[in-house]
Formats: sequence, structure tokens, C-alpha cells
Amino acid sequence: MNITELTVHELQEKIKSKELTITELTKAYVDRINEKEKDVQAFVTLLTEKALKQAEDVQKKVESGEISSEFAGIPIGIKDNMCTKGIKTTCSSKMLENFVSPYDATVIEKLKEQDIIDLGKLNMDEFAMGGSTEYSYFKKTRNPWNLNKVPGGSSGGSAAAVAANLVPWALGSDTGGSIRQPSSFCGVVGLKPTYGLVSRYGLVAFASSLDQIGPITKDVRDCSMLLNLIAGHDERDTTSADKEKIDYTKCLKNDVRGLKIGVPKEFFGEGINEEVKESLGKAIETYKKLGAEVEEFSLDIAKYSLATYYIIACAEASSNLGRFDGIRYTYRTPEFKNLKELYKKTRSEAFGPEVKRRIILGTYVLSSGYYDAYYKKAQQVRTLVMNEFNKGFGKYDVILTPTSPTVAFDIGAKSNNPLEMYLADICTVSVNIAGLPGISIPCGVDKEGMPIGMQLIGNKFCEETILNAAYTFEQEIKFRENHKPEFKGGAI
Repeated sequence: MNITELTVHELQEKIKSKELTITELTKAYVDRINEKEKDVQAFVTLLTEKALKQAEDVQKKVESGEISSEFAGIPIGIKDNMCTKGIKTTCSSKMLENFVSPYDATVIEKLKEQDIIDLGKLNMDEFAMGGSTEYSYFKKTRNPWNLNKVPGGSSGGSAAAVAANLVPWALGSDTGGSIRQPSSFCGVVGLKPTYGLVSRYGLVAFASSLDQIGPITKDVRDCSMLLNLIAGHDERDTTSADKEKIDYTKCLKNDVRGLKIGVPKEFFGEGINEEVKESLGKAIETYKKLGAEVEEFSLDIAKYSLATYYIIACAEASSNLGRFDGIRYTYRTPEFKNLKELYKKTRSEAFGPEVKRRIILGTYVLSSGYYDAYYKKAQQVRTLVMNEFNKGFGKYDVILTPTSPTVAFDIGAKSNNPLEMYLADICTVSVNIAGLPGISIPCGVDKEGMPIGMQLIGNKFCEETILNAAYTFEQEIKFRENHKPEFKGGAI
């Protein structure tokens, strides 16, 4: 039995039947990290020694009846932009290289309540700005399917760690596709919840009106279980929705008969790889075979969404990152003559090129004389995007698109061409603009064996609908049984 290949619900069964102890489980993951982390480079901060000690403690408490949580002792990985008390939270930036958080994010508190074991903080694009995890200050994470390719981003460390079996599941954050796109590239399941369903308290902000924490897992059942743990109202987050608690595992019916699926033709046009189109075409036929009603329609937002997203996201990033000034808890330049020079040199030395690019763009669109032309206009278009989706959901239960126009690309292929990198987000950003839930699940592989992702978009707070649609498809094609990462390449 290869412990690290099991899903969380399979691990729970093994622990419940006493085939596996929590200490054995944690050691298996630590051994796996020791074996494969050098190739994948998924972690910024490893907590393996602490995890082994915690596992022993949790095992004793479970045996004595002190702990009864069904998730006790299950390991996890955390994207390094979520505050963890007493542990570094770097956002993969030189600016926060030595920042140790004095408090836990709400999602971390919820995991600790279940005695879940943190194996470490996972690599990401600096301050979550990027689509390949090449913009990390510390390292470039690699895709377990082919080590010469990117894992996607910005939650590339989280997706790669799950795909490489370094963790059974992980938390990521999604501002314009940063959970779904790396999940697509790495052949795992990634869910971006409805805006407000999961508290953002303790998530280091990139773009506050777009950011959302969500699960990255091996299968849809695990995804629904992790969503159960992290969803819920939080008074410390003013954008948190006060909704009735739902058990998302109960929606997994393995039945889509009568489900109305809309396929927007604009998402299958120019720029979408032919093999991606072909794989999505097969997925659509699978849904029809399973009894879903599938229909093509027009969702004329794709050409506006990308520009709208980058104006809003960069404007909010410019505002949010103003706090990193060298005065308080961040990097400070060692030599400066006055306050102005302290600010300038600190930010010049500690921010990477992509972060600087977005701060400059965001400051520009918020500046006097340009605010109305760009930022205000983008907010108006945002309303149009929401209205278009509302029209779509007046007719369909689920909207089906590719997650990404392509499969994972080679390391270095787009890092020097920001515009090309931005275009990789074209299928995902509209979901964040409208605050909707979206899930990416693998639906096939290309001729090189690289995973292809399918995105299912739901109406606000309709996670149950897209989870069941994803689960039913997953049960039919059995992707995990037929395809596994091969760790090809690596000589860069």
C-alpha cells in the first residue's frame, strides 16, 4: 500500500479500521517529501519535524478518547500567503522573507480545531501575482508530470504538492484563477468558492474584492470535505457571507440527469489549443451520455473580462501593497538618508519585477485624470459581466469552459512576456469578477501526457451543483486510476 497515493477519505478509512496510525501516515508523507521535494520544489517552509511530534501527540489523544475529530492527524499544506502563528508567512517575497505571523488566519484556526497537521508553507508567485510560480523570490516550483514545465500559479506550490503526493490536500488562494489554473496544469481538483463563503481574515491581500481561499485536492470528495472545514461566516471579515452551514459531501449524488449545462462558444475560439478543445468535446459528450442537457450559447464577456480584471486587480494591489514600506514588519533597506529614500530603496530592493509592474499599473489607473477612464469604467464593465452571467444562469445550472487555453508550458517560456502570461488567465478571471464559484477537474491528457482541465462555473453559493457535476464526471472517466505524474525531465 502506497500511503501517499490515497485520498483523504481513503486515509480516514485506514485510520478508522486501525490499518494505519497517524504517526505512520505522517511519517509516510515526511519520507515522500524527503524523496521528491528536491525535484518539485513545492515548499518555502518545511515543518516536517514539528509535524512528526504533533502526530505522536494526536495519536495518543485519539487513543485516549481526548480527540474525536474524523480529520485528526490528517496532514495538509498551506499556501504561503495565509498567516500561521509563530511560523514564517513570506508570500514568496523578499519583502516578507523573515516575517513571522503573530496570529492565525481564520482558515488555519478551523484546521487546528480539527487537529489537522501542517506539513509546511507552499511556494507561490510573489504576493500571488503570476500564473506559473516562476515569480517566487525563493525558487521555481516544477510540475510533477514533467519537471521542465511550470505547475501554474499563483498556487503552483499547492497544486504541485498535491499532484506529487507530498501532501494529501492543500489550501490555495484564487484572485483570477490561481487555484483552478495550477490544478488544471497538475491534474488535480481545485475549487474557487463563491466570494464571501470562506473568510479572508489572515490572507495577505492582493486584490480584496477578488481574492478567495479554496481547496486543492486529489478528488472531488476530498474537495467537498475541505470546503466543509473552511466555509462559514466570520465576523472579522466584513465581506464574509452569513449563510446557513451546508454539508457539501451530501450533494455528491453521481447523477446529472436533467442538469442543464451551458457551453459558451466564446471560450472555445481563437487561442484555445486544439487538444484542449478535443478533450472538452469528449467531456461534453460524456455529460450528454450521463443524461445532462448540454447546449451552446453566447456569453459575450471574454474579450472584456481580461482587461477589466487587470485594471481592478492592479488598482487594489497598488493600494494593498502600500503597507509594505520598510517601517514596520517588512524588509528594510540597510542604507538610506531620509524617509523618502527609505521608502524608495526598500520597495525597489524587496519587490520583484511582476509586483512592481502591477503596482505601477494600479497606481496609474487610480491616479487623477485616469481614474474615470480606467478604474471607474472597469467597475462598470464588472457589473455587465455579472449581468451576463445572471442571464446565463437564468437558463443553465452549470457553465462549462476550459480551465486554461493550453496545458502547462515550459519553464521560462512566458516569464519574459507578461502579456502572454496574462492571456493564460482568459478562461478564469470572469469568475472572480462576478464573485462566482468555479471548479477545475482533469478531463484528459494531451499527446505528451500533460493534464487538461475542465472548468465548471456555478451561480453564487451553488457549490453543491458544480461539486456534484464534477463528481459525476470524475466517477465516469476515473482520471486518477488511468493517469499518474511521471516526473519526466528535470535537466534545466
